[in-house]
Amino acid sequence: MEWQADTQSAQSGPKMLSRVAESVYWMSRYIERAENVARFIDVNYNLTLGDGSPLGSQWHPLVYTTGDEELFNELYGEPTREGVLEFLAYDDRNPNSILSCLTRARENARSVRDTIPAPMWEHINTFFKMVKSAAEGGQSRVEPNAFCDAVKQSSHTLVGLTYATMSYGEAWHFTRLGRLMERADKTSRIVDVQYFLLLPNAQEVGSALDVVRWSALLKSASALTMYRRVHGQITPANVAGFLILDREFPRAMHFCLIFAQESLCQITGTSLGTFNLRSEQLMGRLRTDLDYTSIDDIVRSGMHEYIDQFQNQLNQLGEAIHQDFFRLPTSITEGEQSQTQSQSIS
Repeated sequence: MEWQADTQSAQSGPKMLSRVAESVYWMSRYIERAENVARFIDVNYNLTLGDGSPLGSQWHPLVYTTGDEELFNELYGEPTREGVLEFLAYDDRNPNSILSCLTRARENARSVRDTIPAPMWEHINTFFKMVKSAAEGGQSRVEPNAFCDAVKQSSHTLVGLTYATMSYGEAWHFTRLGRLMERADKTSRIVDVQYFLLLPNAQEVGSALDVVRWSALLKSASALTMYRRVHGQITPANVAGFLILDREFPRAMHFCLIFAQESLCQITGTSLGTFNLRSEQLMGRLRTDLDYTSIDDIVRSGMHEYIDQFQNQLNQLGEAIHQDFFRLPTSITEGEQSQTQSQSIS
């Protein structure tokens, strides 16, 4: 069965199976999601070392960042460092924990082993076993840095294998599309939460503590060095602007949308600036908004309001991608193919 567009775009050339496209797309999203959760944990842990504030007040925002606050409250109640770490890293009841993400990434990869190169499958399998082993041990709960570094490194290795061993066809572009959609979402979430939390009291502006906090936000996106090259001095507006609007930094929201749109156009065969599918239309609108927005415009309209709107539009885009490429004919039981994927969309 081939994926079919709702209109007559993308009629040139053979199209891959919708289930294969969905599996590689979600495989990539889950890996990227796991890496981002590890980034949040790692930077927050370092930021809170020696902090005299109540531990829960520093760790609870991470749960909000991942969009799982309601589930955490149901399972754990009051936030503590230990509870938040367990929930975000190892709790298989949390569909967005690192362990859950790797479990689902491995399931998707297994279903398309004939599509992805053998080194990719072998690495995902090894990656899953590493996380599973850490979940069964105890040391990473006390000192999570080494575990988080291993997750990030394993994710980066998989991206490298994708670029080095996979043909740049439709499956490759679905893989990149999934990774960049997930990355844009998680960058927007960390900017939204941390921008609010880190806005300092007047007496702290420009202090050593102020710089450390904003540096930590940049480190959560591995952005500190590249930010320094562009802006030098750390200021809240410049940090937010870099992570939202920079066209060249690979974890910036704008960068993600530029190259996600490129992959979408490669998949459909539609020229940039035109559309035949709903997903192409929404992608173009969202990318164009970032093309012509300044950080002053964003701050003036409200950082939270802007990012909340961005996330809503990104969710609509994700649903349109599902409808355009992954939806099965009505003759097949609804939800049979996409059930495990949609349950974990935050």
